[in-house]
Amino acid sequence: MAEILKGAPAATAITEDLILRTQALKARSVEPCLAILRVGERVDDMSYESTALKRCEKVGIRTVCVTLPESCTQAELIAAIDGINRDSSIHGCLMFRPLPRHLDELAACDALLPEKDIDCMTPRCMAAVYSGKGKGFAPCTAQACIELLDYYGIPLSGKNIAVIGRSTVIGKPVSMLLQNRNATVTVCHTKTVDTDAICRRADILVVAAGKAGVVDGRYTNPDQIVIDVGVNAAPGGGICGDVLFDTVASKVRAISPVPGGVGSVTTAVLCKHTIEAAEASVS
Repeated sequence: MAEILKGAPAATAITEDLILRTQALKARSVEPCLAILRVGERVDDMSYESTALKRCEKVGIRTVCVTLPESCTQAELIAAIDGINRDSSIHGCLMFRPLPRHLDELAACDALLPEKDIDCMTPRCMAAVYSGKGKGFAPCTAQACIELLDYYGIPLSGKNIAVIGRSTVIGKPVSMLLQNRNATVTVCHTKTVDTDAICRRADILVVAAGKAGVVDGRYTNPDQIVIDVGVNAAPGGGICGDVLFDTVASKVRAISPVPGGVGSVTTAVLCKHTIEAAEASVS
């Protein structure tokens, strides 16, 4: 049976460090603050919001929740973002995406001040992630993959890594973060030929396909480490990943579970980025 790469210990380690950094900021009369902007009432957004609020409370981060109806106009959304931009007490902003189809998501992301963009929504942050230079925060989930691997002491330099998925939220940025750590990365997608053969050769497999159970034992090898980023509704209720856990866990060296893996680390990274933004505001 594979080693299970649980996210809770990694999240706890990050949180303990952040509590000390929060205390140091408050000693300088700076209270870290995160704004959470949500349009509508998507179940997954509300679930993540609830988890994020609990993590922020543990760390000592003040939170401001800005909620708009799903029917809101573009002008109302931009006004909400402008209010967050103008509030100097707010250091970071998380805006849930995707937005309803009638809204211009690109324009909304572009409206946010880059220094408050703690989830890589703005062009400046994207450029920093893709170039490995300049200031900017990576998407929290993509960064959580790196934090999880680091916590378990898994080296990245020189490793062959396959990433399934090329979204701008996870697949593309996590591939760039891995390359910035000197890994050799192959990105697979729906048009890739022989994806299973490519993945079998990988030392590490990161799965962000967005489809339940898309990866089975054919994609793996006995020395492989599998990071499952997928979050899907499970047939019997609850959630499941993009990897068939019960099948793959007996065929690889280590695997992250869903739930309880990368997702557990993501809110800790969200808090970490908020603290870093607060520290930058007074540096």
